[in-house]
Amino acid sequence: MAYTKIKLVNLASNNELPIFRVLIDTLNISMNEAQRLIDTSKVLCNGQIIKQKNAQIQGLIELVKYESKPRGIKPVFENENFALFDKESGVLSHPNGRHCKYSLCDEIWHLWGKKACVAHRLDKQTSGLILVAKNQFTAKKLKKMFENKEIHKEYLALVRGKTALNFSVNAPLALSKKYDDIKTRMQICPVSKGGKETKSEFERLEFFQTHNVSLLLCKPKTGRQHQLRLHLFHVKHSILGETLYGLSKPEIENILDEKLSLQELQKLCGASRLCLHSYRLKFRFENEEFDFYSQKDIKTEFLNALA
Repeated sequence: MAYTKIKLVNLASNNELPIFRVLIDTLNISMNEAQRLIDTSKVLCNGQIIKQKNAQIQGLIELVKYESKPRGIKPVFENENFALFDKESGVLSHPNGRHCKYSLCDEIWHLWGKKACVAHRLDKQTSGLILVAKNQFTAKKLKKMFENKEIHKEYLALVRGKTALNFSVNAPLALSKKYDDIKTRMQICPVSKGGKETKSEFERLEFFQTHNVSLLLCKPKTGRQHQLRLHLFHVKHSILGETLYGLSKPEIENILDEKLSLQELQKLCGASRLCLHSYRLKFRFENEEFDFYSQKDIKTEFLNALA
C-alpha cells in the first residue's frame, strides 16, 4: 500500500483557519469525517502532522491518501454480501500506520472499494480464514454476530510439549498495565481488577515425539485479544513461533522491527512463524448456513517452520 500526499490548499500568511473548517470546505465532508482524518494522522500542514481539529493553521495543507497495491490474492469464496480469504502468515489484516507497505486491505479495496472491510481481525503472524464484508450493512451485521458469539471459530496450533488429550483454560484477560510494556500485550488479570472472563477449549489431535510438540484443535469460547496465545502460554504449552509472550521487550521490538534473520527468529521462538491458523468458520447469515474449512496443509507448513 502506497501513501501519497495530495495538496488541498495553500493558505496565505494572512489567512489562518481552523483545520477542521479547511477539511470540511475543501473536501465537502462532515465534521465526523474531518475528525477521523485528523485522528488517523492523515492531515499535514507544512509537512507536520496535525493532531487537533481546532488547530489554527496557515501554509501548505496536504492529505495523506492510500493507494492500494494489490498482489493478486483472490478470495476462496464470495457472494454478494461477503468474501472469505485464507490469509498467509506475515500479512496484516488492516494497515497499521503510514509506514505499512501492504495489508489484506490492498486486495479488498482494489476488488470492492473502500466501503468493504475485514469483519474481524487476525494477528499479522496468524494465518487462515478471515471474513470480509463487501458493504456497510454486512459489516455491521457480521461484527455484531462476532460480538454475540454467533460465529463458531476453530483454530489449529502447534505447541510445545505433550498436552492432555482434552483440556480447557478459563483465565480472565486484560491489557497489560505495565507502562514500559509492549502496548498490544495482554495479561492474566482477575475480574476484580478489570480482567474479562475468557475461556478456551483444546483437543490434542497429534503428538510429534521427534519434536516434542502437539497439534491442537482450539475453540475460543470468547473473543479476547491474543486469547489462545496467552492461554496456551499460561499453561506452559506456548505456541511455536510465539513472538509476544515469554520474551523480553527488546527481543519483541527486534522482531516487530524485522531486525532478526529467519535463523535467529527460529532459534528465539522455536519456529519461523507463529504456528496458529484460523481453520474453521461456521455461521448462519440471511437464512443460509455456512461452514468453511481451510484447505491448506497447515500441519506440514507448521512442521517445516520449526527450527
